Amino acid sequence: MKITVATVGRLKEDYLRAAEDEYRKRLRAYCTLDVTEHKTTEALLAAVPSTAHLYGFDERGDPLSSTELANGILAREASHGGGAPLWFAIGGADGLGDQLRQRATRLLAFGRMTIAHRLVRVLVLEQLYRGFRIVRGEPYHRE
Repeated sequence: MKITVATVGRLKEDYLRAAEDEYRKRLRAYCTLDVTEHKTTEALLAAVPSTAHLYGFDERGDPLSSTELANGILAREASHGGGAPLWFAIGGADGLGDQLRQRATRLLAFGRMTIAHRLVRVLVLEQLYRGFRIVRGEPYHRE
């Protein structure tokens, strides 16, 4: 499965880059992952293929459990996605913007708390890794 995590802004903090690198390494066993950085939400939106299934992380989104992400998105996309590219979008400090929200297949949220977009980037990768482990029936909660 090919997954793109598209973000607005660059990851500057060394500790967050180290965490991202760790999850990118772990995800190699489960998918082909591309993490792209864009200067604006408009540039991110322009990069999304028209055939992509786009999931945006937004404060207005649906809060999902890890199991719901695994079985409701990852497993379903793997079996019914028809080979469509799977994209996860993370906005910058100002969020995703109306056009990207409208284009999204679904909006997701980590809950009602505000979380820095740079940290959300790492959280998305961690949840993708956890989701693939859940789908495969592998232990995931004691690492």
